[in-house]
Amino acid sequence: MDLPAALAAHRLLAIVRGRDADAALRTVLTLAEEDIDLIEVSLTGTDALTVIARARELLGPDRPLGAGTVLTADDARAVHRAGAAFVVTPGLGEAIPAAHDLGLPVLAGVYTPTDVIAARSTGAAALKIFPVAQAGGAAYLKALRGPFPDAAFVPVGGVDEAVARACLAAGAAAVGVGSPLVGDAADGGSLDALRTRARAFRTVVREASS
Repeated sequence: MDLPAALAAHRLLAIVRGRDADAALRTVLTLAEEDIDLIEVSLTGTDALTVIARARELLGPDRPLGAGTVLTADDARAVHRAGAAFVVTPGLGEAIPAAHDLGLPVLAGVYTPTDVIAARSTGAAALKIFPVAQAGGAAYLKALRGPFPDAAFVPVGGVDEAVARACLAAGAAAVGVGSPLVGDAADGGSLDALRTRARAFRTVVREASS
C-alpha cells in the first residue's frame, strides 16, 4: 500500500475505538458507506483485532484499513494477521521496524523536530503529529513544516471541523479524526448521527481540496 498517496487522495483518516466490538464494526462499515475509506481501528478498542479482521472480510482486500495504537512487534504481527494494510503508532518504538519487516507502511507518531528526524530515519511513510491540539494546532503544524517542508504530516488529537480546516489549509497531508467524527457510534450510539458528522467532515475536506 502507498500510504502517502492514500493520505493525499482521501485527506481524512477516521479513527475508530469503541467499547462494543459489534458497534465498532458497524461504525467502520458506515464510514465506508459514507465514502470515508481511510479508516484506522485502534487496538485500545474492545476486541479490536476481531473488528479489523471482520471489517477486512466485509470490505474486501483493497480498502485502506489500518490498525492504530500499535506499540509492540507483537502488535504489528497481530494486526498484519488480522488484515490491516497499514500501521499507526502514537510514538517511536519497536512496532515500526516490525511493521516494515511485514511490508506494512507506518504512520508514526511524532511531537518534536527530534521525533521527526528519528521517525524519518526509520523509514516511516508519514508522520502523525500527536496530540496536535495540545501542541498548538495548525500553528504548530506550520512551524514544523518550516524545516520539513516535504514531510507528509497528519495532525491527530482534538481535531474538530475547525481544526481540520485550519490544518489542511496549513499544508497537512491529511487529518486524523476520532471522537469529533465517530462520536459514540463505536459504543453503540446513533449511526444516523455518525452519517451526519461524516458528511460534514467530507465537506471540510472537499473545500480544502478545491
